[in-house]
Amino acid sequence: MNTNHPKHLLIFLSCFMIHVMAMGASTEVAHPKGESIQIELLSGELWWGGLSVDGHHMPFGEETRFERNLFGDNRGNQASPILVSSKGRYIWSEGPYRYSFNDGVLLIDETLGEVFVGHSGDSLAEGYRAVSSKYFPPNGEIPDPLLFTAPQYDTWIELMYNQNQEDILRYAFAILSNGYPSGVLMIDDNWQKSYGDWTFREDRFEDPKLMIQLLQEVGFKIMMWICPFVTADTETFRYTAAEGMLHLDPSRTQDILWANTQNKAAMIRWWNGASAMLDLSNPKTMQWFEDQLDHLVEEYGVDGFKFDAGDARFYGDGIISYNEDSVPNDHSMYFGEMGLKYPLNEYRASWKMAGLPLAQRLRDKRHEWGDLQQLIPGMLTQGLMGYAYTCPDMIGGGEYQSFLRQDTIDQELIVRSTQVHALMPMMQFSVAPWRVLSPENNAICRDMANLHAEFGEEILALAHRSAETGEPIVKPLAWYWPNQAGHLTPYS
Repeated sequence: MNTNHPKHLLIFLSCFMIHVMAMGASTEVAHPKGESIQIELLSGELWWGGLSVDGHHMPFGEETRFERNLFGDNRGNQASPILVSSKGRYIWSEGPYRYSFNDGVLLIDETLGEVFVGHSGDSLAEGYRAVSSKYFPPNGEIPDPLLFTAPQYDTWIELMYNQNQEDILRYAFAILSNGYPSGVLMIDDNWQKSYGDWTFREDRFEDPKLMIQLLQEVGFKIMMWICPFVTADTETFRYTAAEGMLHLDPSRTQDILWANTQNKAAMIRWWNGASAMLDLSNPKTMQWFEDQLDHLVEEYGVDGFKFDAGDARFYGDGIISYNEDSVPNDHSMYFGEMGLKYPLNEYRASWKMAGLPLAQRLRDKRHEWGDLQQLIPGMLTQGLMGYAYTCPDMIGGGEYQSFLRQDTIDQELIVRSTQVHALMPMMQFSVAPWRVLSPENNAICRDMANLHAEFGEEILALAHRSAETGEPIVKPLAWYWPNQAGHLTPYS
C-alpha cells in the first residue's frame, strides 16, 4: 500500500489501530480536572471499585442505578479512585470524584484531579493489570508473614474498654488451652493513658514489658491499637497544640487569658467523643507520632500496630491543615503512610494505599446473616481496588453490643463466619468461641483455625506472588472466566 497518499494513510492507520486493539494493547485518554465524563456501558459489561463497603452492590451493570462521591467519604472502609470493568476498561484519578451508574451510562464528575479513562484488552484481568502497573504497582513487599500464616486474635469483644494485663493474659492462654494456634494478638483501645499519650495505664498494667515477653514466648506477636486523635485538656494536647501539630479550628487562633498557645485546635466528633486530631500533613507531626510508636517497639518489645480511625470524614469542612492544599482524603493517606514502617500493621480506612504492604480489614460487621453475606463480595472488591492483603472483619461481627448477652448470640452464624475466614488471606477472632459456643461448635471453629494455619505457607506464597504481580489474592470468577462475566449479577 502506498501510504504517501492521505486516503491510503488514513486507511492504514485505521487498520493498524484495529490490529493493536485486537492484540490487547492499552489506550488511555486524560480528562482535565472538573470535566464531566460520560461512558456508555458495553453489552454485558460489569464494573467494580470505588469503595470496598459497597462490594455487595457489585458488579455494577447496565441496569444499575447507583451513585457515590469519594470526596471526604470512605464509608468506614477502604476507598480508591479506581473503577475497572469486565471489558478491560478502567478509570483512575489521583483525586476523588463522583461516579454514578444510571440506565447503562457511567458518569464521572465533580473531579478534583485529572481523570484517566483507559482500555486494555477485553477482560477484567487485562484492564486491572493495566491500571495497576501504571498507577499503583506493587513494591515487592508484604505485611508481616504471621498475618497470613496464623490466625489473628483481637481483645476488643472480650475486654472492650477494660483492656488490662490480667485479662489479656487470660485470653491469650485460653486460646492455647482450647487448641487454637498462636498468632497475632491485638490489644485494643483503652490500654493507653489517653489518646495521644501512648503509654500503658499503670492502674491496669503492672508490668507490660513482662506481659509482652510472656506472650511472645508462647508464639504470639503483639499489636497495639493506635489512632490519630489527642484527648483534650491533657499534657500531650497542650504540647502538640503549642507545637502546631494539630488540625486547627477555622478561626485558627484564640485570645484566652493565660492560654498556653494561640493555636486553636479543631475538635472532631468521633465514636469515643470529641478529640483533637494530629495533623499528619505536617512532617514535624509525622516524626513526633513515629517517635511515640518507636518507643513502644524499643522499650516494651511491641511488634506492630492496629491503626484505627483516619477516616476521610473526620477531615471535612471546618478544619485547617498545615498543608492547606490537602483534601480530606489525603489525610487518610498520610495516616496510611505511617504503617509502612511497621510490617505488622492493620488498617480499616484507607485512601490510595493500593499496592503497598498494608493489611486491610473490612469494616466492623453486625452480628447478622445479611452482614455475613457481605464478606466475600467485600473481599473481592478490596482486591480489585488494589488492596490485596485483606481480612474479612472479626469472626461473627465486630460490633461488641451483639455479644453483651448470651441469648442474642447466633452460634451457627459464628461457625459459618469462621468457615468463610478459614481460607481467606487472613482470619481474625475477637469473641472467644469457647465462651459463647457449645463444645461441638467450638470444635468446628478450632478446626477452621488450625486449617488456616495448615494452609498458611500456601496463603503466604500467594501474598508474595501478589507483591510481585500486583494481582489480587482473592479474585472474582469473572477474572478466570471472562466470557461468562455477563451472566453475573450484584450480590444484593
